[in-house]
Amino acid sequence: MKFASTLRRNPSVAIGAAILGVIVALTALAPWLATHNPQAIDPMFRLRGFSAEHWLGTDALGRDIWSRAIYGGRVSLVVGLVVALLATVTGLAVGLVSGFNRIADAVLMRVMDGLMAIPAILLAIALMAVARASITTVIFAITIVEVPRVARLVRSVVLTIREQAYVEAATVVGSRFWRMLWKHVLPNTLAPLTVQATYICAAAILIESLLSFLGAGTPPEVPSWGNIMAEGRTYFQLSPWLILTPGLFLAATVLAVNLMGDGLRDMLDPAIARRM
Repeated sequence: MKFASTLRRNPSVAIGAAILGVIVALTALAPWLATHNPQAIDPMFRLRGFSAEHWLGTDALGRDIWSRAIYGGRVSLVVGLVVALLATVTGLAVGLVSGFNRIADAVLMRVMDGLMAIPAILLAIALMAVARASITTVIFAITIVEVPRVARLVRSVVLTIREQAYVEAATVVGSRFWRMLWKHVLPNTLAPLTVQATYICAAAILIESLLSFLGAGTPPEVPSWGNIMAEGRTYFQLSPWLILTPGLFLAATVLAVNLMGDGLRDMLDPAIARRM
């Protein structure tokens, strides 16, 4: 009952979860919901409109857009989820070390500042340029871009908690460092980290799509929303569904993740929760 009432006060979480649940279900069930092989080429049906055989039309090579769109969602969702997980874990470790050790803080934060000084897209493209195009490389490139944001967030939380009276008291009585970390520090970082992870997931999905659109992301033979739009931009005036279909999937996914992030922020922030 308490959880249901919380959702009623924060409907954005429920709406975002519902939208994201539908998209995840479509991509997970792609082998059964797809009407064609997403890589099957049929020149006889190139640039066809909506029909009973091709629900959302075909591209310039005769490939079914509906099938490619739901298969392409697998790449974007996996990249978003894995990047959010890796960036959160790595940033948490860097932020904790930096917050508790002043020497490490001086070194690590300068490295983080240097990474944040470079535009995220340019850094990801530069990393992709020196490595072979693959989903693994995309995940690695975007993770490096997102780690500094998590590290600085965790560091700010640790610096605040480190000065609290209960932490100083635990230090005086001889509590072990790892016990203080587990009992006092980590619980206070979970709420902001959860919210930050949702925004990282949305940003990773957008960056992956942009990299694929520019030809620096996933290989052309792997369908993703970005390279589907890139292949269809030449024929946009003739066949606008080539870009609109993956674009709507992308927009709905990012909107759903951001709605969940906003709602979780309102639920987990004590000050906002009290006002509500």
